[in-house]
Amino acid sequence: MNHFILIASLLLLFLLNNFVVEARQIAKSTTTGTRWVVLVAGSNYYENYRHQADVCHAYQILKNGGLKDENIIVFMYDDIAFNVQNPRPGIIINKPYGPDVYNGVPKDYTGENCTANNFLAVILGNRTALTGGSGKVVNSGPNDYIFIYYADHGSAGMVTMPTGDDLYAKDLIEVLKKKHEAKSYKSMVFYLEACESGSMFDGLLTEDMNIYAVTASTPAESSYAMYCPGHYPSPEDDFETCLGDLFSISWIEDSEKHDLQKETLQQQHGVVRRRTLVDYLDFSSHVMQYGNKELSKEPIFSYIGTNPDNDNFTMKAEEFSSNPSAEIAHSSRLTRGAVSQRDAQLHYLWHRVIQLIFIKLLFN
Repeated sequence: MNHFILIASLLLLFLLNNFVVEARQIAKSTTTGTRWVVLVAGSNYYENYRHQADVCHAYQILKNGGLKDENIIVFMYDDIAFNVQNPRPGIIINKPYGPDVYNGVPKDYTGENCTANNFLAVILGNRTALTGGSGKVVNSGPNDYIFIYYADHGSAGMVTMPTGDDLYAKDLIEVLKKKHEAKSYKSMVFYLEACESGSMFDGLLTEDMNIYAVTASTPAESSYAMYCPGHYPSPEDDFETCLGDLFSISWIEDSEKHDLQKETLQQQHGVVRRRTLVDYLDFSSHVMQYGNKELSKEPIFSYIGTNPDNDNFTMKAEEFSSNPSAEIAHSSRLTRGAVSQRDAQLHYLWHRVIQLIFIKLLFN
């Protein structure tokens, strides 16, 4: 009798497993609409290594999530991988001892074509307004999902671009309104890494536009660079610059390990908020949400796909906590370091000088 019960239990487990697999495959295949993604690194020069590293890493997440290059549009100056100061020529990493994230990244709008004008034209799907570049635009329809990720320097009401004019909040919002009025997307998610990044949406992005925006900071505070020389965790000794940004690496590294069919945008906000505000208390910014926050209930999968290797990942409730006061009271943290984006260039120059002094003393 016991033998029969054991066999029946194993058979039931087998059938349930097959049902779950088939259900997940159906969920993937029946997702309506196309996913469109725009990735932007709004800086240049080696001391800003981290912005292009963040964007390249985000691209790898999208590819592992099943998105096609024809639906991924990349803006980056592309002066880092083969920069003479790069100790790993042709390679970009986004964390200490990390893998190459540069390989395979599309070069859609690079160098002098990495402009605010082209970025806005791409969002609108307006090829006639483009100047140079690959010509790829967000040619989306009413059932499509759009994800935009922008990593950069910023100030009140603006973020920079490596070429031409900066991108101003009023111009961005105007374009997003036009995109909404054209009924050319179902919903949109916008992640923005920059100092004062909240000022790009605060009081400007309305709920009826069906856009959910997450920013690295409030309208009046800095965001922070991460994996910097002299701070834990630190890059290899031959790197003189920060490898990533705290908000960016938080959402990217979270997306890299989770089953994004199960994890919602709100859950990811909890992870990123905790890591940005709590785990680095001496160097913290407040991750903000704007626009239609109801969209945060949706799975991240809807916008950036998911890596099938993560299908069996088990989430823990505490990972998604977003109660800073409770976390601060109970957290046991290592002493870690981040650098204000405003100070990152000075940090780079300081370590550059120290290394040159060391070399001079070594050979004298």
